[in-house]
Amino acid sequence: MNGIAATAGPPPVARWRTWLARYGDWLAQHQRAVRAVQWVVVVVYAALLIVPAVMPLPGNDARALDNLTIFAQWAFWGFWWPFVILSMFVMGRTWCGVFCPEGTLTEVASKFGLHRGVPRWIRWGGWPFVAFAMTTVFGQLVSVYQYPKAVALVLGGSTLAAIVVGYVYGREKRVWCRYLCPVNGVFNVLSRVAPVAFRVDRAAWQHNAGHIAIHPVNCAPLVRIKRMTGPSECHMCGRCSGHLGAVELAARPPNREVATLPFAQASTWDAALIVFGLIGLALGAFQWNASPWFITLKLAAANFVLDHHGDWLLADNAPWWLLTHYPEANDVFTWLDGTLIVGYIVGTALVVGGAVSVALLAAARAYPRDRVAQALRLAYALIPLAGLGVFLGLSSLTVTLAKAEGLFTGFVPAARAAVLALGALWSLRLAWLQLADVRGPGARVTGLAAFAVAVAIVVGAWSLLFFRWG
Repeated sequence: MNGIAATAGPPPVARWRTWLARYGDWLAQHQRAVRAVQWVVVVVYAALLIVPAVMPLPGNDARALDNLTIFAQWAFWGFWWPFVILSMFVMGRTWCGVFCPEGTLTEVASKFGLHRGVPRWIRWGGWPFVAFAMTTVFGQLVSVYQYPKAVALVLGGSTLAAIVVGYVYGREKRVWCRYLCPVNGVFNVLSRVAPVAFRVDRAAWQHNAGHIAIHPVNCAPLVRIKRMTGPSECHMCGRCSGHLGAVELAARPPNREVATLPFAQASTWDAALIVFGLIGLALGAFQWNASPWFITLKLAAANFVLDHHGDWLLADNAPWWLLTHYPEANDVFTWLDGTLIVGYIVGTALVVGGAVSVALLAAARAYPRDRVAQALRLAYALIPLAGLGVFLGLSSLTVTLAKAEGLFTGFVPAARAAVLALGALWSLRLAWLQLADVRGPGARVTGLAAFAVAVAIVVGAWSLLFFRWG
């Protein structure tokens, strides 16, 4: 067993090993193979990030199999991001621990870097929300889904920051991944409903600690393994599998963690990320380009600017790294465009997120006390709907690319409806389980009805994009 050497004393208690546990042990015993996979991903990632950015923009007749830029679009936005999001529902943060190029590079930089301690400002709990919000909005301003330079700027900038943070802080650790990565918070909340996790048997840990020579596990994301209760912070790299005969990869009921979450452990920042980030900001980011409301707002704003001598707002002289500027593709944003895009995304987040928050507070009235804390707890029940909504938003880019390739997409509306329905029903189920501790069936039903309003708001907002405007 990796990291375990037998000494005098009673052996660990023998247990039946499931195939999941054997897979976890395989990861622990084959870290060289895992690192080889990680470096292959790094090389491919770098090539797809850099080469298209220095190539001319593809023509309208370019296709994925004959143009590297279009192929990179498919790789990043057609497959990578949508299915990384989906993978969190299936295997937790396995992407982070086994494949993520940023995680690999920041850990290597940390190995050879300055090894400084992690300062308090980095450990601030609001970074997952702030980093996600800033990246989401900025990505829309530079059209990150459409242009390779923007991809290099946003993804490459994140990667460069990961390397710098790794070089300065920690020793063979992933400080960037734990605290500053723009999608760390997203992966954290989505993996809470994963059906697998590394399970820690504290009794076995305590017993075997006195009889087995301990070889410390290098947990790169800085997880306190002995106290680990779920996969939200674990990167599923497998290094700790079998440690002290007390850690193994195992199946678990996917609803249990959220359903039994104590209200005192509900995080305000997690709730904000779910309600205003994964729901509100994501909706605004995917909606604005298709929204007739945005067009109406833009026309009204342009007339107002002309009437009040604000012509500078209509100038299109912003650099490409600040606002979309590709004259050769007839795609140029004015300063007014950038202002309105930010306003629309933030406004959507505030309106939709605010409405959902009111519904959650109404649902929390089923409890006699601590209603704000209970509302924060109920926000976690929206994880399936929020995550699957983001998956659908990202996969809309997959559909656009597929249409350009001439592929059949007639099944897409029905598939989208099915995924939205799955997310809604799953979230309702989680809320029903959370409300099991209220007094009286009437209060439980009333609380679920209020929560259902929150679900209806989210489903309705996505339905506008997919079935009305799309």
